[in-house]
Amino acid sequence: MHLEYLQRILTSRVYDVALETPLQFAPHLSARLGNQVYFKREDLQPIFSFKLRGAYNRMAHLTDQERQRGVIAASAGNHAQGVAFSGQKLGIHTVIVMPVTTPEIKVHACRERGAEVVLHGDSYSDAEAYAYRLQAESRLVFIHPYDDPLVIAGQGTIGLELSQQMRQEQYRVFVPVGGGGLIAGIAVFLKSINPRIKIIGVEPNDSDAMFQSIRANERVTLAQVGIFVDGVAVRCVGEHTFRLAREYVDDFIQVTTDDVCAAIKDVFDDTRSIQEPAGALSVAGLKRYTIEHRVTNEPLVALTCGANMNFGRLRYVAERAEIGEQREALFAVTIPEQPGSFKRFCRAVGRRNITEFNYRYAPRPEAHIFVGIQLEHTEQRTAIIRDLEQAGYAVLDLTQNEMAIVHLRHMVGGRAPEAVDERLYSFEFPERPGALLQFLESLDESWNISLFHYRNQGSAHGRVLAGIQVAADDMSRFTDSLTRLGYRYENESANLAYQLFLL
Repeated sequence: MHLEYLQRILTSRVYDVALETPLQFAPHLSARLGNQVYFKREDLQPIFSFKLRGAYNRMAHLTDQERQRGVIAASAGNHAQGVAFSGQKLGIHTVIVMPVTTPEIKVHACRERGAEVVLHGDSYSDAEAYAYRLQAESRLVFIHPYDDPLVIAGQGTIGLELSQQMRQEQYRVFVPVGGGGLIAGIAVFLKSINPRIKIIGVEPNDSDAMFQSIRANERVTLAQVGIFVDGVAVRCVGEHTFRLAREYVDDFIQVTTDDVCAAIKDVFDDTRSIQEPAGALSVAGLKRYTIEHRVTNEPLVALTCGANMNFGRLRYVAERAEIGEQREALFAVTIPEQPGSFKRFCRAVGRRNITEFNYRYAPRPEAHIFVGIQLEHTEQRTAIIRDLEQAGYAVLDLTQNEMAIVHLRHMVGGRAPEAVDERLYSFEFPERPGALLQFLESLDESWNISLFHYRNQGSAHGRVLAGIQVAADDMSRFTDSLTRLGYRYENESANLAYQLFLL
């Protein structure tokens, strides 16, 4: 099988439009990790993503009859732009089906390149299903984003370039994994010419369909996927890509949202370029892998593979990067509700830098404060907790508490003891007109909303925290209504941060 793919890669048409991207040494990250780290700069392609390679290679191999029919694709991002760019270059009519939630910057980029954009559904799955219906009706050629041998071969040309750019005989390559087209193409080429090269797939811990499939020895469909690293948010990997990954990929590593945000900052520090979350995913995986496996003094390559970042997301990324890099710790600290307590607390903190302090008076003997403290190194978090506890304070570490990070830090300041039977839920709303109204109309008028906090992260989904008063004997009907609504949700009523600050 590998000989067939090697031939496809070596005869690929990608260089009609794509660049041979540089392999750039990352001095700051290398020094921090004690390894030689290199970035393969796929974010420098004309569409700021590697996706151009596979899309163009597939479309360049269309027959004359297929070109006359035109093509269709489903995508919420970079594959769409790759297909639109290729259609413009080859003079092929192109239809792109995108979710309604797709940011306008990506919709505009496709239309600017002459593509006909059809907006349908809230997710990629909705858009893909509709694209297949349109394809059947119109006889357009479907250009799959990853599960196509010619698309895989186009992405595999990155492996060809790496084989010529890396002088070492043995090194590790960290590759982001969504549907698997990128890692399949790179792995089959590099492992075929040099089995000593190690290929490590990197996935978000909430979108790890490939790892789950490899472990189960069959393709697994995830019930849901995370939304932050949207470029790899795939519920099920491809048939071709699964087969190749199972044979040629050496290992996998999963990372968190905060890991990715920290990696975006790492790439910026070394290159002054800003990656989208999927573009920095492999850097996050490289960092976590070297720590967990104690890798030192080795050559390591990470693909920085996409820079189509929505500007509105930068605020969120900067906020989370400090936590992902473990440069900030968040705590809930209980202090006496009396004059002078704040000053005594600051004395206990010492000369450490307080990054955030949230407090609201309440007529109780004790007060709960939300405080952020800057860290010089990871171990300092434990030392801070120890020092505060020795000073007589009760401390709850909120550094990994998602609800506290996304919502609570912006809400500290009020309690509502009158809100009887309050249930706290976090939701992910599609960022489209009418989403909030749809949520409200799904609730019975007898269920009062007692708390609400929404935060726009510049992505296709918003994060909402809602307190809803529901009597115990009505919970079954309430949960049924949430299920029918179809939004991803989680019951946060037992979250200690909620109980300290808002209950």
